[in-house]
Amino acid sequence: MLQKYWQLTVRSEFSAAHALRHYQGKCENLHGHNFGVEVTVEGQELEPKTEMLVDFKVLKTALKTVLEQLDHHVLNETPPFDVQNPSSENLSRYIWQHMASLLQGLPVRLHSVTVSEKGAQSATYREVQYGAAAFSL
Repeated sequence: MLQKYWQLTVRSEFSAAHALRHYQGKCENLHGHNFGVEVTVEGQELEPKTEMLVDFKVLKTALKTVLEQLDHHVLNETPPFDVQNPSSENLSRYIWQHMASLLQGLPVRLHSVTVSEKGAQSATYREVQYGAAAFSL
């Protein structure tokens, strides 16, 4: 069975400092990044009047709300990263969890969240549900 769907992606960034615990290298010392963030959602039905999946403005507003909790903070002092290592992997999961909450009730589901410390490397977090109901929104 062929399933058709659209993916929408919004990008943003935030500035923060962190120190990677147990790293054994320069990054174990406090340092800063302009983190890049990419959030992708997907869905199968366009809104009939606008013929859009969801307004980009809605996605950007949700992402801004999440990133305000991280922007210009020392991540090691900001929950949950006062306990968890503030790695790109953990940041992408944190952003996923908060975006998923903010997107509830919209005709989309979260596909992926990617966090990059530099343009050349990134960490992507996804949660995948397998089975017949995997694409129900």
